[in-house]
Amino acid sequence: MGWKRSARRLAMLASRKMPWLTRQRLAVFAATLVAVGVALEGLDTAAIPLDDPLAQPAGDIVPLVLPERFTLNSGSPFGPEDASHPALNDAGDWVEVRVRSGQTLDAIFREQGFSASMLHAVVRLDDNTRKLKKIRPGDLFEFRKTDSGELLQMRYAMNEAQHLLVSNDGTNLRAKVLEREIVTEVEEAEGVIASSLFVAAKAAGLSDAKTLELANIFGWDVDFVLDIREGDRFFLVYEKLYREGEFLRDGRILAATFINQGERFQALRFESEKGSDYYAPDGRNMRKEFLRAPLNFSYISSAFNPRRMHPILKRVRPHNGIDYYAPRGTPVYAAGDGTVIRSGYSNANGHHVFIKHADGIETRYLHFTNRAVKQGQSVKQGQTIGYVGSTGLASGPHLHYEFVVNGVHRNPRTVPLPKVVPLEGDALAEFRAYASPMLNRLSRLESASLYASAK
Repeated sequence: MGWKRSARRLAMLASRKMPWLTRQRLAVFAATLVAVGVALEGLDTAAIPLDDPLAQPAGDIVPLVLPERFTLNSGSPFGPEDASHPALNDAGDWVEVRVRSGQTLDAIFREQGFSASMLHAVVRLDDNTRKLKKIRPGDLFEFRKTDSGELLQMRYAMNEAQHLLVSNDGTNLRAKVLEREIVTEVEEAEGVIASSLFVAAKAAGLSDAKTLELANIFGWDVDFVLDIREGDRFFLVYEKLYREGEFLRDGRILAATFINQGERFQALRFESEKGSDYYAPDGRNMRKEFLRAPLNFSYISSAFNPRRMHPILKRVRPHNGIDYYAPRGTPVYAAGDGTVIRSGYSNANGHHVFIKHADGIETRYLHFTNRAVKQGQSVKQGQTIGYVGSTGLASGPHLHYEFVVNGVHRNPRTVPLPKVVPLEGDALAEFRAYASPMLNRLSRLESASLYASAK
């Protein structure tokens, strides 16, 4: 009968060399077909509706309807929803591998028991898999294996929003990029400084990186080492990012208020045609043309003093700059946009860099452990130009920083800094419309905090 011939054909297919999952399903399908055929022999066929497919006469070849996302000979066994396919859910758990320093993908494959030929096949799949030749320490790979230990799936975190997924059916490999859902939520935070900004920020649930970002926003107006006082307050509205339901990281600060010694400073993030930046409520850019201090330092070890006693030479020698103490290796940034006019070494200055800026301004940086820029190179404000050291006439690791205007040394902490052009015209009108609800939110946050502290 037709069902018997169909069952024999399926059994023969199941015995051939093909992926184990394919063979297993064909064998089960054949056994089911035999059982159904035997049962049908005892049925009264007249009782079967004419539109029932079982009532149709069987030919020599029975069409075999395979499940979606499944092929006998070629192509991928997985459809667009790979991660939810039952065959994958039945497989073993993901094995995570975090790349170690000096480790190669070849070494990782060998540790997982995969062959060199499998590695070569994976890397040759497409442009994305070819990039796996250059993996970095800390990169994350995940693997799923068949019962026999063969590669079933490999997942690689390309970035925080995408996975590279490689699927293997035993005959064919396929690679695709899977998007990972990232949700942004807006949060609020507030704090009162008792001892330091970092302690208060940590109590408010902020990371050290977010605290530095807050300080950098107001860093042109507030000296966060010398100007901070007990009772200073901050309020901010910022983003928190979640990936697939789990906290990923903090996002951008959208708006912030910092009250320093009774003076209120406010900043709002706004994107104009020139890019994103922080602006005061009246449209003035919070950023000035020069940083007040070109590094994140611990304290000032020696201030600007034209009649200072030199600690090594033991004689009065003008100190035409400020010495910022910081651990060896601390990055030093260009205070403003300009061109490197000197990058070298001398017995007195050690490794040093001089930068020429517009309007007759020059900044000088001394005693680096090593330099990161060359003479003639253009630099941008905030770009790393060297690292704190103690080369030359230096008693310990620190940065000596000078600010020269038209050939005259000025005190870097008090010299008036040129301001960036404010928003104007349509950009200013757009900013004010955006800023109004953000300022109201900051005001409500501040009022609620002051009311709570007064109770």
